[in-house]
Parts: sequence; structure tokens; C-alpha cells
Amino acid sequence: MAVYEDWSTERAAQVISENRHLEGATMPILHALQETFGFVPDPAVPMIAESLNLSRAEVYGVLTFYHDFRREAPGRHVVKLCAAEACQSVGGKALAQYAEEKLGVDMGSTSPDGRVTLEPIYCLGLCACAPSALVDGQLVGRLDRDAIDEIADCFANGKSFGDA
Repeated sequence: MAVYEDWSTERAAQVISENRHLEGATMPILHALQETFGFVPDPAVPMIAESLNLSRAEVYGVLTFYHDFRREAPGRHVVKLCAAEACQSVGGKALAQYAEEKLGVDMGSTSPDGRVTLEPIYCLGLCACAPSALVDGQLVGRLDRDAIDEIADCFANGKSFGDA
């Protein structure tokens, strides 16, 4: 389970400053902000644009083009289910529906209690172990209903998946 800092413009300005010198700095800044806060909030867009002498539209375009960037805070746990063809071909779509039911959250959403965010991801590189998922940053191959039950039970008991 990732722990993020609360949003602050001061901390965001520091993160931007630390990364603005990098080549193609927009992406590294967006990644750094998401690693720091768990998401990239709207107030960060003009800060990045000003720092890099870009338009807000250019920054916003990058932020919204890449599916992995979040514009809202994630839940305490993040489950990313692979939605690529290899995973779909071995029951990934039905498994995603089961995960929605078991975790109590729609795909692409965060549960009302903020416990879990369920997101699609397009290929984890585990095609030979499909279907696959990324659970709180931990790769899981050969995902099945039993694994989803285990994940849901861990979260319901306040634990991270994989904790002893």
C-alpha cells in the first residue's frame, strides 16, 4: 500500500523544480508529482506550464493522453487489471467483472470509502501468465477468482495483498 503526501503547492513547486532540468521534463514532472501525491491535481497544470514555458493545453494534453496518470486521489489500495488481448483471451474480462463485484467498485473508479481503486492497464508483460494484475505495485500472474477473493479479504481486513 502506497503512502502519499497531502497536496500542497509548495511541495509541488519543489517537485517541479527538482525535475524541470530533465530533457522532456513534462513526463518526469508528471510522474514525480504522481509518485509524491498519488495523482496530478488540476492546480499542478499551470504550475508545470509556467515552469517549462508551455501552454496549459500542452501540459493538460500530456496528462490526459496517458492513462496511467490520475487526476484524482486513488484509494488506499490500487488494483490494476490487465485488459490487453492475451489476458482477455483467457477470461480476463469475466475476471474483471468478478473483481468489480468482489471489491465493490466499478472499473476506473475508487470505492466510496476510499479503500480501493480498480483500474484497467494495457499489458503488464506477463502474457505467458495471463490473466495478470498489479496489486499495490506487486505483479500477480495467473490471476483467478481465488486470488481476487484473497485480495478482497486482505483489503477488508486492513492488510495489503501479500502481507503475512
